[in-house]
Amino acid sequence: MAKITVYTKNSCPQCDMSKTVLKEEGIEFEEINVEEDQAAFEYVANELNIRQMPVVVAEGQEPFSGFRPDRLKELK
Repeated sequence: MAKITVYTKNSCPQCDMSKTVLKEEGIEFEEINVEEDQAAFEYVANELNIRQMPVVVAEGQEPFSGFRPDRLKELK
């Protein structure tokens, strides 16, 4: 299974919904809060050039942002 990282921030309903879908689908992931991890914030903002949370990064796939249950379920 590909490594999946979900970049989140505090008080983010889309982040919470994304994590719920992943858990319901039995998909393992690592969560990194960009408000608590400056390096993660810089990676998402500067390298990925994405501003909307959550940001989902899965090995071998294009990163995506926002609440995308269709894309999340494809990670199985």
